Amino acid sequence: MSERKFRYVGTRPIRHDGMDKVTGRANFGADFTLAGLLVGKVLRSPHAHARIRSIDTSRAAALPGVHAVATSADLPEQEHGPGVDMHDLTRNILAREKVLYDGHAVAAVAAISDRIASEALALIDVDYEVLPPVLSVDEAIRPDAVLLDESLRCEGPDPKPAGPTNVAARLQIGRGDVAKGFAEADEIVEREFTTQAVHQGYIEPHAVAARTGADGQSVVWCCTQGHFAVRSYSARLLGLDVSQIKVIPSEIGGGFGGKTTVYLEPLAILLSRKAGRPVKMVMTRAEVFRASGPAGGTRIRLKVGVTRAGRITAADATLLYEAGAFKGSAVMAGVMCMFAPYDVANVRLEGFDILVNKPKGAAYRAPGAPMAAFASETVLDELARRIGMDPIELRLRNAVREGSQAVYGPKLKAVGFVECLEAARNHPHYKAPLGPNQGRGVAAGFWFNGNLQSSAQVSLNEDGTATVVSGCPDIGGSRTSLAIMAAEELGIPVERVRPVVADTETVGYNDVTGGSRVTFATGTAVIEAARDVVRQLRERAAALWGIDVAHVKWEDGRALSQNGVTQEPLGIADITRKAAQTGGPILGRSSWMAKGNGPSFAVHIGDVELDPETGRVVVKRYTAVQDAGRAIHPSYVEGQLQGGVAQGVGWALNEAYLYDAQGHMQNAGFLDYRMPVASDLPMIDTVIVEVPNPHHPYGVRGVGETPIVPPLATVANALHDASGVRMCDLPMSPPAVLEALESRR
Repeated sequence: MSERKFRYVGTRPIRHDGMDKVTGRANFGADFTLAGLLVGKVLRSPHAHARIRSIDTSRAAALPGVHAVATSADLPEQEHGPGVDMHDLTRNILAREKVLYDGHAVAAVAAISDRIASEALALIDVDYEVLPPVLSVDEAIRPDAVLLDESLRCEGPDPKPAGPTNVAARLQIGRGDVAKGFAEADEIVEREFTTQAVHQGYIEPHAVAARTGADGQSVVWCCTQGHFAVRSYSARLLGLDVSQIKVIPSEIGGGFGGKTTVYLEPLAILLSRKAGRPVKMVMTRAEVFRASGPAGGTRIRLKVGVTRAGRITAADATLLYEAGAFKGSAVMAGVMCMFAPYDVANVRLEGFDILVNKPKGAAYRAPGAPMAAFASETVLDELARRIGMDPIELRLRNAVREGSQAVYGPKLKAVGFVECLEAARNHPHYKAPLGPNQGRGVAAGFWFNGNLQSSAQVSLNEDGTATVVSGCPDIGGSRTSLAIMAAEELGIPVERVRPVVADTETVGYNDVTGGSRVTFATGTAVIEAARDVVRQLRERAAALWGIDVAHVKWEDGRALSQNGVTQEPLGIADITRKAAQTGGPILGRSSWMAKGNGPSFAVHIGDVELDPETGRVVVKRYTAVQDAGRAIHPSYVEGQLQGGVAQGVGWALNEAYLYDAQGHMQNAGFLDYRMPVASDLPMIDTVIVEVPNPHHPYGVRGVGETPIVPPLATVANALHDASGVRMCDLPMSPPAVLEALESRR
């Protein structure tokens, strides 16, 4: 596989959807309009925690211009279940017994104008019994803690809380003898780390339009990372057959995991069914922050031991993750990823999924892993300094390789962690001189990468061009990547392949665009569908020539005769123009449950400059090294690496949800929620390492999530190098850094 010579893979064609996007012609979620469209709006709780005594919507329903009003009474009760818990999801869509966070949806209306819809919301009477909010994992696990859900019992192995609790689950993985490992260590570091809730920061807010016909069929247009998931979740929440809902994905202005669930979509369908007219709903930016899922805050206690020779002898960690108002934090992934880059003989990793009065957490790019790596990679940096060893050398001496047994279970196939470490060590950045008040940090990161279900179609047009149809929304250039793979198999220029993201009725089922899975999983489906097309092309050429198909070879987009008789080669257009004579249209299909997703590793180098008078930290230089397996479109890989760094730097230095004592969010907007802008970042250098994944025809590994894992620790380690201050709490904002400097003085 590694010796294959590629013609189109690894090139950088212009993206197929680029022109529409840069000219503003592309349709995003809020761009859809329909005749008779109603405006949908949501009434949201002003309290972080309160029991709902009653809801009276009669005045709102009587307001002229209001066509529909909905509360949780309009949604059928759901049972608890595995996977996405519908019992909890229906209560997140519309609160039932309680409101559980500031901004929790309570009711929804559809009216003829924005003004009337807002007036209707003001006429809904809700009687609340306000309860004390629980705003941190520390508060949530106290013996006398206020309970969010009195029926909740902790799942998982003992020891765990007994009776009603805010701890939804306890989990543990490990191996070896941790006590023995620490006894063998020459140096031990034990520290505690905290991170705050942060948002994905997508520029496009959640938006949906829904229309229901007289036959009861609903059509939905929305910005989503998974329109099949929208169909499935909405059908279950509304008690409908899946066949009663068709979902058409719009272009998506960012998601990063935050658009893999539903918020407005079931409400828009419900309101349209009640009103008999189409309904459009768009979140405000404040609603996005208050009521859609962030990555939750964490508290992590970690202890690691090493020998003077740089061998990690033991690691012991407890990870407490905020789930938000309903169970399901990313703690499992955090536990599994924490020491995944390292071959540690003795390790114990324990995690807790904890309810707090904040929005239900959602996926955010390698969910759970950045916080875990912040702790582990910071401690490894400190240990390297204690034993006087280069931080990359320490990691090399413990790095997993092909055949290593991962902490989370499987034996690894070919992986590129060692190659990434060596590439970082050999990069000019690593030895470049530093200026006054500057420091350099290094950290590594890991992500599993996803697989899941994918299907795709490749069809040929009569002029020899091709169409690739998939069901995965394009959030990172996957249209062009899929087109490149189809072009490689067919042997035609990428520009002659048209990639299409189809609706739920046009293509077979596809799981969400998430988990860095699309180029790997759906890409494999496209390759198999294209190979199906090539097989048919060979059969058609054989029929036209009157020879056995075994004597037909496909090469460089042409059928070549190999039966000893000279035949004029046939291109795709030569065959498709005569398709009616040889069997009809040519269409290839593939559907499969992907396996062998190929985990990804990254190593980052970052330089910062500290202003000791103000505590301001500026990132001056940054290099991201990552194993992509095979870069289908290198520009997109580089963009993923740079985007992950930008988000990770923001997480490290400024971003955080801020709440008052009553649980009201204080910075629900981009003015006060401080995301980095271009002037906050340097040019971000990238190095693509290619250690092919043996489970993909071309060697692809997902790349989208791993880049956000190392930056938190990279920046923290660089700040320590610049100042001598070890920051264990995020964000490392100027006031926090200044306080740490003053304490050190």
